[in-house]
Amino acid sequence: MARYTEAKCRLCRREGAKLFLKGDRCFTDKCAYERRSYAPGEHGRARKKFSDYALQLREKQKLRRTFGVLERPFRNYFSKADKQRGVTGTNLLVLLETRLDNVIYRMGYANSRDQARQLIRHGHFTLNGHKVNIPSLRMRIGDEIVVKESSRKIPVILEAQQVIARRGTPAWLEVDGAQHKGKLVSVPTREDISFQINEQLIVELYSK
Repeated sequence: MARYTEAKCRLCRREGAKLFLKGDRCFTDKCAYERRSYAPGEHGRARKKFSDYALQLREKQKLRRTFGVLERPFRNYFSKADKQRGVTGTNLLVLLETRLDNVIYRMGYANSRDQARQLIRHGHFTLNGHKVNIPSLRMRIGDEIVVKESSRKIPVILEAQQVIARRGTPAWLEVDGAQHKGKLVSVPTREDISFQINEQLIVELYSK
């Protein structure tokens, strides 16, 4: 399966924004983007004038890389969002936000989306009482995630729970730390999605 194996901080620098790909490290002074906020490479510091297409492409890459989705699945997400009722850009964001790996990250059971994907593939969670190992599964209202009893003392999960205790949980999720479980209680709205993205540019890119 294709996956990105190089330094993740290069992606943040390339997109000119913090994508929070390395969990709690992104909130410290060790963050590479804070130290070098220009694009990587020999000409990274050069001033550039972007065309409309380049701006649209960069916005698409920023969103795709934030959620760790490859190009073909991302295009499929856009096609699905375009067929749904409502605003296509918002539909796209909601589809990505309600992926199982992202929900587990948002609940605080993983320190990053990459880590959430790894934990899911290793079978550390159940979804509605059933073992699950597919990170891209879409969650629906009422779906409940539980950390398996044998996995509750894993250091990375304990560490992630300490981090989310400082940052908080989105309003569209309900987490019971004592019972090691969480539930999707509502579909996130555009106002609930806090990271900086101009989804309309992505719509314009794919609508050409």
